[in-house]
Amino acid sequence: MATNQGRLFLKSGLVYSIFLFYRNKHSTFVLLVYKQLSKLKETPESTAPTGGMTQRLKYMQLVDFIISQIENDKLGINDRLPTLNQLTSQLKISKETALKGLTYLSEKGIIESEYRKGYYVKRLRQLQSYRVCLIFDKMNVLRDTVYQAFLETIKDHAEVEVFFHHHNFKVFEKLIEENLNNYTHFVVVTFFKENPSAILNKIPSHKRIVIDHREPGLHGDYTCIYQDHKSDIIESLTELLPRLDKYQRLVLLAPLEAFHAQDLIEGFTTFAKQYEKPHKVLHTINEASAKKGDAYITFSRYDQDDVDIIKIARKKKWKLGKDIGLLSYNDTAVKEVLEDGITVISTDFYKMGQEAARAILNRTPVMLRDPAKVIIRNSL
Repeated sequence: MATNQGRLFLKSGLVYSIFLFYRNKHSTFVLLVYKQLSKLKETPESTAPTGGMTQRLKYMQLVDFIISQIENDKLGINDRLPTLNQLTSQLKISKETALKGLTYLSEKGIIESEYRKGYYVKRLRQLQSYRVCLIFDKMNVLRDTVYQAFLETIKDHAEVEVFFHHHNFKVFEKLIEENLNNYTHFVVVTFFKENPSAILNKIPSHKRIVIDHREPGLHGDYTCIYQDHKSDIIESLTELLPRLDKYQRLVLLAPLEAFHAQDLIEGFTTFAKQYEKPHKVLHTINEASAKKGDAYITFSRYDQDDVDIIKIARKKKWKLGKDIGLLSYNDTAVKEVLEDGITVISTDFYKMGQEAARAILNRTPVMLRDPAKVIIRNSL
């Protein structure tokens, strides 16, 4: 078995480098590279020509001054910058302008701030045009697809650093508040019991990219690439209507812990009532509740409901696609071959990562629904 190994570094919950991954001819378990480096250097911003000459933005005076100090070896790694008062006095600029310059340098990763201590040199030069803080809820095959698509699209234009909040709102809140000035963009997956809008609104709208779930209450022109779970299930079941007609009852298995369960339940119920289909919502499945002639729709986090249904069918000698139906959320390589193929409703997670990267490269906010598609296999 071929093996590639990398080291894992942690700092304030930040994963800097590489997860171990193992690949053989049968499967790939994990493949994640969390930091991409290149040797590009961005051209500083400028204003439109005035009076025949291009005038530098005022805060770039501070940027140029700090960079020149670094290039002339007057400042090195971990050296503390002059105080805000010293910088404003020496450069004859306002505190507001100085703070803009310091924020610019922080976003580019050249300096970093320490609470009540000041600013310190983090690196000697800017490596990429953008620094992206990518915040996932968890890691699984679907999030890996988003990540790989994001990296392949943004290529060497950005340094990407990845965090996980694991649905812990306090961890998420701390990640945002401690890093507001350290990145040019934030790409965020939410899914919390708490309302994250107040925290998300702390991120300037031009730096804010929300993916997978469209959060209400967000201000400004920002990017969002999202799933519409209610519309997706209605449209998908409508497409599958001829195949569903042979089943006596539709059953939605909706785990209570699923963050988007309510949207799916509403969509499922709307469809069933519109087409007068006998239907039921269950939270778990067992031998007592399973009935021949049912078609099951599942979306459990680790596909446990799929496994339980297959076990029950084998024990009762029911055939998938004939005696009972199975429609599962989110396609994987396993579902393509399991039981001669599991029919799925699946969002294009590769496109989700692509569009998030394009929004950064094009510097244009987009509001884009990433619709699900049905892949028909033998289980329905």
